[in-house]
Amino acid sequence: MTKLKVFEIPAPILHEKALPVEAVTPEIRQTLADMLETMYASNGVGLAGNQVGLLKRLVVMDCAGKEEEPCPIQMVNPKIIHKSAEMIFHNEGCLSVPQEYADVERHAEVSVQYLDENGQEKTLTATGLLSVCIQHETDHLDGRLFIDYLSPLKRGRLVKHLEKRRRRETEE
Repeated sequence: MTKLKVFEIPAPILHEKALPVEAVTPEIRQTLADMLETMYASNGVGLAGNQVGLLKRLVVMDCAGKEEEPCPIQMVNPKIIHKSAEMIFHNEGCLSVPQEYADVERHAEVSVQYLDENGQEKTLTATGLLSVCIQHETDHLDGRLFIDYLSPLKRGRLVKHLEKRRRRETEE
């Protein structure tokens, strides 16, 4: 397996729409495995194709806690087919917006249809962190970041904070 480069804002690919995958091939399975390795190495709970420079509708996630057994989910062409009316706020972060967090309003429950790493069609209904993660990662595939849900003022502050930290790190 190979650890992939995670693109960070303001990389243009993060705002592009990913294209459907035609078939789950050995190459796609390897890409999903590489994405999982990258996500785990970066201490993330989810990663989308755009974030590693691939405009393919691929998502990996694992919302198991640190004390729990890993529970990876690999999705090809995920599509949210149901969103609950109930909304929740969740404090989100993103590997493409490192070390920055903000409360984002999301649907409390979603159902997603996708192909797994073996090309089998699956449907998953999720609540809590998994629901938030599914929405966050499918947003990536549509070129949206969690910061796009923030007010212009909050988004501007967050981006300025990130830029300031980057400048300090390069000066050290």
